[in-house]
Amino acid sequence: MHILTILDHPNPASFSAAVAEQFSIGAKAAGHTVEIADLHAEGFNPVFTMADTDTRDHSPAPQDVLQEQQRIARADAICLVFPLFWWGMPSMTKGWVDRVWSWGWAYDQLDDPEISLQRPRSGVLLVPAGARSDEMDQLGQTAALDTAWMQGTFGYFGFSPRKLEILNGATGSPARREALLARSYQAGATILPPRPA
Repeated sequence: MHILTILDHPNPASFSAAVAEQFSIGAKAAGHTVEIADLHAEGFNPVFTMADTDTRDHSPAPQDVLQEQQRIARADAICLVFPLFWWGMPSMTKGWVDRVWSWGWAYDQLDDPEISLQRPRSGVLLVPAGARSDEMDQLGQTAALDTAWMQGTFGYFGFSPRKLEILNGATGSPARREALLARSYQAGATILPPRPA
């Protein structure tokens, strides 16, 4: 398979960047090809503007959006790597989602609100988080993210199968971080092929 990895972190030496690298190494070890889209390094503009709304009238999408959609078209699977900020996506990831997965290209709420217009792709989210997993589970935060992202946003992307890996304790000990990087490698090495939603 060809896998597109979307990385959102401004620091190339960040733990998120290391997660994306280990995922990619694992995927390559399993025989897949990998393309990494480093949104910050490439200067992607996350701001949703009038040019983005014009696509609802079937006007061409802005050139930077078309380039991202072409990357997606080549991919059989997509991995998104971004840190958990304020219990959600950082602004670069959210802007990429808002602008690239546009109405009429990714979905059509009027004709069929439950079905993605995109072909099925495997989807993996690798999300470093400083919080402990037991704390997040106890407060219902893990379940809330699963509902919002897996049953909501990324369900409409046609991600099937889709998997959320919250990498809890990313700010912890070196041993903890190494274990999380090993999980990231395994996520790449064991990614499943797409299946009908």
